[in-house]
Amino acid sequence: MQLYLPIAEMSVNVFVLLGLGAAVGFVSGMFGIGGGFLMTPLLIFLGIPPAVAVATQTAQIVASSTTSALSALRRNALDVKLATLLTTGALVGTGLGVWFFAAVRRAGQLDLVIVLSYVTLFTVVGGLMLRESLKEFWSQRKGKARPRRRAGEHPAYLGLPLRMRFHRSHLYASAIPLLSISFFVGFAGAVLGIGGGFIMVPVLLYVFRVPTSIVVGTSQFQILWATMAALFLHAVANQAVDAVLALILILGGVFGAQFGARAGQYLRADLFRFLLALLILGVGVRFAVELVVRPTEPFSIAATGG
Repeated sequence: MQLYLPIAEMSVNVFVLLGLGAAVGFVSGMFGIGGGFLMTPLLIFLGIPPAVAVATQTAQIVASSTTSALSALRRNALDVKLATLLTTGALVGTGLGVWFFAAVRRAGQLDLVIVLSYVTLFTVVGGLMLRESLKEFWSQRKGKARPRRRAGEHPAYLGLPLRMRFHRSHLYASAIPLLSISFFVGFAGAVLGIGGGFIMVPVLLYVFRVPTSIVVGTSQFQILWATMAALFLHAVANQAVDAVLALILILGGVFGAQFGARAGQYLRADLFRFLLALLILGVGVRFAVELVVRPTEPFSIAATGG
């Protein structure tokens, strides 16, 4: 069943979009990563213009993150204080990201920026996560316990000024690195149409050592507010949000997120990290292939925006 998308100016199969929305929503609910890093590339591969894919995808992230955050809140798996601090930095980054998105689009370089950014971020983050996961698997197989941080011992960046205590996350750290990473996540999310959870989740896990049971809900809370701001700004400033496409993705995403959140409760922490690393690295490799494989249509004509 074909449906015309007014902003994307093309027809798509409704059932394909519903299936993609449900699948990505399931992954989002399971890993607490927003799902945008999967849906945006999939929409681009389907032929949706990158600008429309990035802007419209934020609506699906808002819907799936809302259900996942509410589920985490009911299970008491959310650090509200930490999530509020992360949201503050992400909102500032989101505003600057939307401005940068519009500037690059006017310059006609949006496609190149999106592809290069996906390759760089996903291969680096996924590769580092995979290395850490394999090291942990190997240590467990040899019977070596993961070394615990001693009392009073912490990296230098945690001891910077503006230190705050987050009781729910068992964390006492400076607000500066937390705000910095959340700013970057908000900026990248607005430019690439991703929730940023694929960055925030491993950072909270490996850098700040927040418990796995708290990471997912806290990440979803920050993703929710940052992408809500990105959706509004993209709709007002860039007029790139396709409401018809967004509605279809939301219907599928909300359905899948409910099952994903339940499935995530039964994942072991080490398996959780390993699967997430493979998922992120796989998307990065897929985009890297696009850079080296000769396209079927080497030349195309498209409007770069007014």
